[in-house]
Amino acid sequence: MALALSSPLKPLCSFSSSTTTSPSSTQQDSSSYRPAVILPGLGNNSSDYLKLEANLKENYGVPTVVAKVSRLDWLRNAAGLVDPNYWRGTLRPRPVLDWYLKRVDEAVQEAKELAQGGTLSLIGHSAGGWLARVYLEEFGLSHISLLLTLGTPHLPPPKGLSGVIDQTRGLLYYVEKHCSKAVYTPHLKYVCIAGRYIQGAQLFRNSTVKVGSTVPIGSAQSISEEAIMNDLSTSTSNTTLRARFVGQGYKQVCGQADVWGDGVVPEVSAHLEGALNITLDGVYHSPVGSDDVLRPCYSAIIPLICQRSHCQVWI
Repeated sequence: MALALSSPLKPLCSFSSSTTTSPSSTQQDSSSYRPAVILPGLGNNSSDYLKLEANLKENYGVPTVVAKVSRLDWLRNAAGLVDPNYWRGTLRPRPVLDWYLKRVDEAVQEAKELAQGGTLSLIGHSAGGWLARVYLEEFGLSHISLLLTLGTPHLPPPKGLSGVIDQTRGLLYYVEKHCSKAVYTPHLKYVCIAGRYIQGAQLFRNSTVKVGSTVPIGSAQSISEEAIMNDLSTSTSNTTLRARFVGQGYKQVCGQADVWGDGVVPEVSAHLEGALNITLDGVYHSPVGSDDVLRPCYSAIIPLICQRSHCQVWI
């Protein structure tokens, strides 16, 4: 099930910054919205999601808790280097990611107090989306009604392609094999949102590597967001170089460089079979370095999603 919200960039930004809900409407509806827990993406910290948290709380009355994660916390993942499975490409989420799952569970327990016996929503950005699936598998999903993923690479990269390496060293293969498949039912809804910010390009024009969108795809955040943000020139040559650089990141995720994506994760990788899949034009991957006018990220477009896809049905 897919929904494409293809708006020109400026109207999209104008809409998300100007759309508000009247105080009376917020007060009236807030009691019907379940609390949400935000799961930060790889390399991000909790404060990167202040805008998303504010949008949900102030404009839609959604009580929100962000899992407490700092950038330095991600260095804990280096523990995986001593695991032989890392080098074999068969790494498992536990125990290397136990620290993250514990932070998520702490946030979930806090949100459950706000829910007063009701259910919760999980909102995972980037790697936080597939880590949410691991959390559901390990901790149970009886108290979860929605998993909303924002720019999440859901599946492992295709095997056997030259120059393509699984950046997660097996973690996404584990998720694909062991985590529950996506569903969209009255009791549990998976909603996967992808961005179309920039189209990648092949490094060399005579490259013969091609992968259809039906091939299982996905990976972790595989290229530097800071490098993508350095847009020093708007000349045609530099734009081409940037597209080629971004394309190499896309290739590590889905096996193909010349596809559309949010600058880090290809569109085809951010959707999941069985979920409600939404694509938004002009949306950039990371809250770091984004702005509402030229480079809106997923945090800034929550109002657009709510307005156009009637998210009160699933938030």
